[in-house]
Amino acid sequence: MKLLRKTSLIVIFIAFLTIGAYQFSAQTEKFNMSYIFFGNPSTYIQQVDDTKGSLYVASPNYFDINKNGDLEIIEWRINTSFINEMHRRGKKVVPFLANHWDITAGVNGLEKRDKLARDIAAAIERYNLDGVNVDIEGVPRSGNHSGVTRNYRDEHTDLIRLLRQYIPKHKEVSVAVAGNPNGWTTGWHGFYDYKGMAQHADYLMIMAYDESWASPDSPIGPVSSLSFFERSLQFAINEGVPKNKIVNGLPFYGRIWKLDGPTLEGRNITGQGLSSRRVAPLVRQFNGRVHFDNRSQTPYATFTIPSGQEAFLGTTKLTRGEYVIWYENERSIKAKLQLIPKYGIKGTGSWALTHETPDTWNYYTLWLNGRYFTDVPHNHWGASNIMAVANRGWMGGTSSTTFSPAMDLTRAQGAVILVRALGLTDSTSQSNVFTDTRDHWARREIEIARAHGIVSGIGNNRFGPEDPLTREQLAAILQNIFKFDFNRPSRSPFPDISPNDWSYGSILAIQQKGYLSGFEDGTFRPRSRSTRAQMAALMHRMAAEFENYK
Repeated sequence: MKLLRKTSLIVIFIAFLTIGAYQFSAQTEKFNMSYIFFGNPSTYIQQVDDTKGSLYVASPNYFDINKNGDLEIIEWRINTSFINEMHRRGKKVVPFLANHWDITAGVNGLEKRDKLARDIAAAIERYNLDGVNVDIEGVPRSGNHSGVTRNYRDEHTDLIRLLRQYIPKHKEVSVAVAGNPNGWTTGWHGFYDYKGMAQHADYLMIMAYDESWASPDSPIGPVSSLSFFERSLQFAINEGVPKNKIVNGLPFYGRIWKLDGPTLEGRNITGQGLSSRRVAPLVRQFNGRVHFDNRSQTPYATFTIPSGQEAFLGTTKLTRGEYVIWYENERSIKAKLQLIPKYGIKGTGSWALTHETPDTWNYYTLWLNGRYFTDVPHNHWGASNIMAVANRGWMGGTSSTTFSPAMDLTRAQGAVILVRALGLTDSTSQSNVFTDTRDHWARREIEIARAHGIVSGIGNNRFGPEDPLTREQLAAILQNIFKFDFNRPSRSPFPDISPNDWSYGSILAIQQKGYLSGFEDGTFRPRSRSTRAQMAALMHRMAAEFENYK
């Protein structure tokens, strides 16, 4: 799919899956398939195994179009044992046909489309394959070829028609198409007749990525912002493609830029693609930072390579200087996956296996099918609050698939949540005061919260990061942040709170704003522990306060 310039994948999930209280069947699950291009045939089964049973269609690169426009079968990639093993598991092997951005190959293949279609159909039969995914890229909508003006767009649609005619109906004919969020009608984006091809194809796999690309002309930014991904999907619907024929493709890769000129070897790094698996090691190696851009719902990482040090991306040597990588992580992928059930389309695709981080498959099927956290059923009292704060990035799960709603909220978790909600994650603290957070996962956020006057310690330079966060402590923290005005009544509104209590004023302020209330028996229970679900509900109620905080 994305070969030299691009990167794209398609993944398919159909299986019996029991998760917590949910049981899904193949009829209710969304479709998911993925391209296989990297590695060698001996690794293909392992690549599928790494998806933890999630993959339904594997699409390896078995077919190319050569310069003359003829089918070139990549024999060394075809492994009969792999095909047989996939069939034994009930999965399909649908190779993709690529011109690898060679316009001449693409144009000549379209001119010979009847022969090309017949040869593909014969190869599918010969190797016991399950269809073909057509991935012709870089060809313009029309052009002058050998002195003749040709409509390549119509020829491409006709190739799909011919493939559907020659390939048995029970086998797949699918098409990879450029994402077109802005409705471009010229260039290679205008080459794809969405509605016309949908009449013949089983589905269109939208390459909803390469919003930025490998070129000095590319903007520095996301490979696929949430808006780009969603508008690409909407374009297909607006073009009249049936929703059950729309598969939206995610990138499992990122792009890197060197911000301060070429490397010591004179090479400019301007949007070079790299596997998502390479990001974390680079950030760790050079003590970089990971950020999250809320506007695009995309992460990016920054790091500096000091003089005398270097790293390699394939054969590319990264030398001293400033770098930025825009890529995908769990949060950005989950945001995209939520759009699939929202729009009711067929499913997702992706480029490409081995680019994704291994933890991706822990949550992918769940979120693709709108099931999210396994321990938060749809009828849970806090479900909507939990999803709201998770989507804002204020609260994550205790794992990629669990939220632990009834778990006590710790003081460390509370500090992290508030730092995120206040947009302080990129802040720094000039000193580390607390002695009991030295090796704690939340040390940085705790110290940021302290430096901004949000939290304080429990004495003797201790914070008590794993201590439970009580209701009165939470009220005090919120009042530290917002300093709400409040009235002091003649008597306490709660029988278990005295005007002499240290937290009395904070509790009054938060209670009078309507954010924290008492229990049915009239008590406030100041020293009761806060649960994660309760914190999610509180944060959701206070969302406007946090978003307007200056």
